[in-house]
Amino acid sequence: MPYPAPSFELIVEPVDDHTQIVVVRGEIHVTTAPEFGRRFNDLLGMGHHRIVLDLSDTTFIDSTGLSVLLNGLRRIDRMRGRLTIVCTIPTVLRWFHVTRLETTFDIVPTRSEALARMGADQAGGSSAAGIP
Repeated sequence: MPYPAPSFELIVEPVDDHTQIVVVRGEIHVTTAPEFGRRFNDLLGMGHHRIVLDLSDTTFIDSTGLSVLLNGLRRIDRMRGRLTIVCTIPTVLRWFHVTRLETTFDIVPTRSEALARMGADQAGGSSAAGIP
């Protein structure tokens, strides 16, 4: 029996010249992570270094997806930017906890809180804990 194609959608909502909201719907895993990584890196390559990653409609993430996020965070840190993740989905948050990445990433429950943190960092702050 064939399995249905994984659900994955990425939408970019501009906030200003350097800040973007990236909404991911569906699943981020070994099948969808390459597209997620390519599109995320393209966004960073355009100079957007303040990213609100809204995972409110993300139903699943695996280690491959987390790897894309870690690589993106490293790149954002080098750009002296900030990545804030919006997420309240227990199955997604569990992966951050199990891998002990909940302190590496700045994770908040609402988009408004994430945008407020971006505003506070306009002077050139960096992401939560920073990655070498």
